Amino acid sequence: MDRFEVQPDACRQRQARLQQIMQERGVDLAVVTLPEHVQYLAGPRFGPLFQPVAALTAEGHLTLVAPARRLPEIHAADEVLTYEAQWHSTLRNDQRAEAICVLEQSVSFRGVNRVGVEFSSSSRHLSWTGEFVDLEPDFYRLRRCKDSAELQLIRKAIDGTQRMYERAREIIEPGINELVVFNELQAAAVKEFGEPLTGTGNDYRCNARGGPPRDREAAAGELYILDLGPAFRGYFADNARTIAVTEPTDLQLEAHAYCMRVLQHVEANVRPGKSARELFQEAEEILRQAPVGEFNHHLGHGIGLFPHETPHLNPHWDDVFQKGDVFTAEPGLYAPELQAGIRIEDDFLVTDEGIERLTHFPHELML
Repeated sequence: MDRFEVQPDACRQRQARLQQIMQERGVDLAVVTLPEHVQYLAGPRFGPLFQPVAALTAEGHLTLVAPARRLPEIHAADEVLTYEAQWHSTLRNDQRAEAICVLEQSVSFRGVNRVGVEFSSSSRHLSWTGEFVDLEPDFYRLRRCKDSAELQLIRKAIDGTQRMYERAREIIEPGINELVVFNELQAAAVKEFGEPLTGTGNDYRCNARGGPPRDREAAAGELYILDLGPAFRGYFADNARTIAVTEPTDLQLEAHAYCMRVLQHVEANVRPGKSARELFQEAEEILRQAPVGEFNHHLGHGIGLFPHETPHLNPHWDDVFQKGDVFTAEPGLYAPELQAGIRIEDDFLVTDEGIERLTHFPHELML
């Protein structure tokens, strides 16, 4: 049996938490159209080419409208309907309209006064004309506390990054092409997962702060920032290591030490109730003392069904850490003298008393 298959009990618990919010807000029916929220409630992931829909009543009855011929064997729905996502193998562009049509033919809107939707993607195809309530912020709050089934998928995604860094340290040397590194790392993660990735990560450039790989060869003295975020069945990892192409300079090592001080500060100080904004400011102060380099981005963010979730370790938000948060911390220093900079990023789980580091692979510039 696949130990990463859908766990209906976990999905039912998520449905119950949404039910409670619906009751508090006087919502009679929730119609969910964002694919990650359909997965969150029902279990199966259908991928970016399809537009399934789910509906949850205030009494807890979940209807899933799935693409035909992709009916999931394991799910947490009380009723599964299908819509035609393809005609003669061609993907339809009006899938959501068709899925909503199928839903309305089965789910009764009689006596429904308020329907909860996600305002960023709420379907204008709903023929119902009553009051709509935006449940999207509530979904994001619910998604903060990762259950055991979600943590299992995130840990597997992190295993993929570990294999990628192991391979990177084997092959990075002067003259290697960024495209070769990218392809080798993707292959390492696919081999670990035993299936295609559902996310690939951001940064695969040498002697650059970040970006997709180029047709360019690494040179002696440069630093290779790898910010990797492979996703496994929709759940993202996100962590970074910086690898020296050749023996690092004293200045590069010193900048690296300051980034490590920030990560040590994070591990020592984060616990439920800690301000994420204050943590950013504390990290900024540590990095300001470095003899070289500029820190000019966020300190981190939550991860899960999306690469950037709450909490935001960022001065533009005032989030507070909560038990169950899975987040990243990614201090960085950038300057031409560093060719071109250093970023180190770890993933953490907030626990009752502090945090657990989920990324246990080496931090060093060279091993």
